[in-house]
Amino acid sequence: MKSMQKNNLPNVAVIGGGAAGLMAAGFAAAEGARVTVFEKNAKCARKVAITGKGRCNLTNNCTTQEFLQNVTKNPRFLYAALSALDPFATMELFEELGVPLKTERGRRVFPVSDRAFDIVDALLRHAKAATVVNQAVDSLSCTDGCIKGLYTLDGVFHPFDAVILATGGKSYPVTGSTGDGYRMASALGHTVTPLIPSLVPLTSKSKYCRDMQGLSLKNVGMQIRNRESGKVLFEDFGEMLFTHFGLSGPMVLSASAHLTGQDLSALCAVFDLKPALDEKTLDARLLSDFSKYANRDFINALHDLLPEKMIPVIVDLTKIDGRKKVNSITKAERQTLLKALKSFSIPLLGFRPIEEAIVTSGGISVKEVDPKTMMSKLISNLFFAGEILDVDAYTGGYNLQIAFSTGALAGTYAARINGGII
Repeated sequence: MKSMQKNNLPNVAVIGGGAAGLMAAGFAAAEGARVTVFEKNAKCARKVAITGKGRCNLTNNCTTQEFLQNVTKNPRFLYAALSALDPFATMELFEELGVPLKTERGRRVFPVSDRAFDIVDALLRHAKAATVVNQAVDSLSCTDGCIKGLYTLDGVFHPFDAVILATGGKSYPVTGSTGDGYRMASALGHTVTPLIPSLVPLTSKSKYCRDMQGLSLKNVGMQIRNRESGKVLFEDFGEMLFTHFGLSGPMVLSASAHLTGQDLSALCAVFDLKPALDEKTLDARLLSDFSKYANRDFINALHDLLPEKMIPVIVDLTKIDGRKKVNSITKAERQTLLKALKSFSIPLLGFRPIEEAIVTSGGISVKEVDPKTMMSKLISNLFFAGEILDVDAYTGGYNLQIAFSTGALAGTYAARINGGII
């Protein structure tokens, strides 16, 4: 497509200087638009800076079809956005912006430096042609169904030809995601679907979680099961974390996205602590360890099997006397231990608050947004990008990629509104 004529450059406002907003600003500026980014925080992309434990899992090294299989809400809406900027193009873009990348387990993509701030700096370089102002926006101005500009919090009107709402969701409000965009859009007639925490830790009343808080387990299996029927609702392999309130970590966060709307009090998380060993092989391992530590107390014979914090928990769970000599452990007790290692169960209670979620599930109804341009179907020249939309995915770089792809599409078409293309 041809870019618009130089003498007819639109004036584009991007509200929100996060992943989606900065990507949109860069693409709009590349089309020749005059772009202003309104960011209420002192610094842009604060949420990007803390993602992936400060390492920033920016995308997933996969095809579009594989990507869409990991989108839990409205995946078909993203076809055009991913065509505009798929994961491979995103990786190429960041490499061109000076950030070498690497792919880790689960096809997760990180900067080689393991520094999320390198991604933030790259986004700022991408959007360097835009003007960034540290001002909060109060509302949008619309006349006859068309955007005319915006009002900042100080009451000043700023005229614009197009506005891109990239304000994020309601998760991590400390980073600026406080739901402002939902309010602005709904004031113009847009539907905001129910806002629910996604990619959020899960709570439990189990004392074992408190006893093991801070303990991270890697390379374990996990199933989310119905406690009565035993039906498996979710299954994964990887890393998790025990906390004072329950469970967290990558596997648990992914599970939360799959469990939206479920009554968690009817469910439990069941962990296979030794997934590489079947029961027969694990039993042989136990016999070997018991032979090695035959004269020790049971509680002192588990260090080769379990992390320190977990040993008293497993002893309590199995009801085997911790001071019993290993050479006195019966076959039945050994089988009890084996079952505890292969199916360590934690009853669930609920989700942590939306403020602690990585992603907000829900948002601007995609029925009211043109998926080919990200422009509102209700208000001309109003565009949406990122988490504000009712689209979300599992953990693994997918949600940041959604922000980048929708931002790229919104920025491109916001810059073309006066060129006769839209």
